Amino acid sequence: MIQWTAGPFKKKCFALKFCSVFSTRKKKTYIAGFVQAAKTLAQPQAAAKTLAQPQARVFAVLDVAPTSSTGHRAGPHSLFLCWVLVAESDILTKDYYFNHKFSLATISAAGLGITATGVKLDDVFVGDISTQYKSGKTIVDVKVDTNSNVSTTVTVNEIVSGAKTTFSFKIPDQKSGKLDVQYLHDHVAINSSIGMNTIPVLELAAAIGSRKFGIGAEVGFDSTSATFTKYNAGISFNQHDFSAALILADKGETVKASYIHFLDPLNRSAVAAEMIHRLKTSENSFTIGTSHALDPLTLVKARLSNNGKLAVLCQHEWRPKSLVTLSAEYDPKAIISPSRLGLALALKP
Repeated sequence: MIQWTAGPFKKKCFALKFCSVFSTRKKKTYIAGFVQAAKTLAQPQAAAKTLAQPQARVFAVLDVAPTSSTGHRAGPHSLFLCWVLVAESDILTKDYYFNHKFSLATISAAGLGITATGVKLDDVFVGDISTQYKSGKTIVDVKVDTNSNVSTTVTVNEIVSGAKTTFSFKIPDQKSGKLDVQYLHDHVAINSSIGMNTIPVLELAAAIGSRKFGIGAEVGFDSTSATFTKYNAGISFNQHDFSAALILADKGETVKASYIHFLDPLNRSAVAAEMIHRLKTSENSFTIGTSHALDPLTLVKARLSNNGKLAVLCQHEWRPKSLVTLSAEYDPKAIISPSRLGLALALKP
C-alpha cells in the first residue's frame, strides 16, 4: 500500500496516479510512474474476489523501505509526496465501505506481521489471513483466503542500486507466476513484468519528469495472440496546493481529467473532481468530493456523482492506528434499497 506524509496530510494513493518521490537526503525528485489500485470493498463484486484491503499495483518504481518507529521510511527516500492526479482519489473512493468489514493487524519484534480481514456481504462472510516477514532486503508476503487460494510474493530490494525484483505466484493456479523488475534513477522510473509460463504476457511502463511535471505510459502485450492487452498514457502538473492530470486510458477509448486542491492543511480540507469521457459512446460522467478534519482524530468526507448518488463517511481514530469508519450512501434511482450503510473496524495493537 502506497502512503505519503506531507505536513499534516497523511493519505494513501488509490486509483491511477503519478507519484513523485522526493529524497530528503539527496534533494532530488523522482517520478514513480503509474499506480493502479483495486476498488475492492467499495464494490461488493470486487470485494468478493479480492477480499483484502485495496492493494496498489505499481507499474513503475516505488520505494518500499520499511517504516521506522518514528514513522519515517528507512533508506534515502524517506519522504513521499504522492500527488493525487485522477479522480477516484483518496477523497473520492477511499474508505467508502457499504458492507461490514473487520481487520486486525499485528507485528512481532522479529519482523513478522499478521493481518486478518473479514467482510460480510449480505449473508455471505469472506475473509483472508496474510503474513509478512522482513529480513534485510527481502520481504515475503503470504495470503490465504476462504477459497483456499494461497498467494505468495517475494520481494528483494536493492539487488543493484535503484533496482527491485519481485516474484509472485498463486496456488493452485499454475499459470499465475509473475516476475517484476523495477528500476529508479533520478527523474526516470521503469518497470517491466513477464508472466512465468510458456505463453507469457509482457508489460512495460516508464515515467519521466520532475516534482512539478510528469509524463508516463504503459503497454501490455500478449504473446499468445500477438495483441496489445493495454496501452495508456498520461501527463500531470503539480503545485504545493493542487494537482491536475490528463490520462488516455482503456486503449485510447477513455479520457480522464482530474483535479485536487488542498484548501487548509491544518484541517486537512481538500476538494477533488474527476471527469470521464468515453470516446466511442460520447458518454460523460463526473464525481466531486471533499474532506475535512473535525479534529486531529476525526475525518469526514462526502462525494456526489452525476447519477445523483450521494455518499458520506465519518472516520475516527479511537486509538493509535485503530480506526472505526461509518459510511452511508443514497441512490435516488434505486427502487428496492435506495440507501446503504457500512461499518469498518480496523485494529492495530
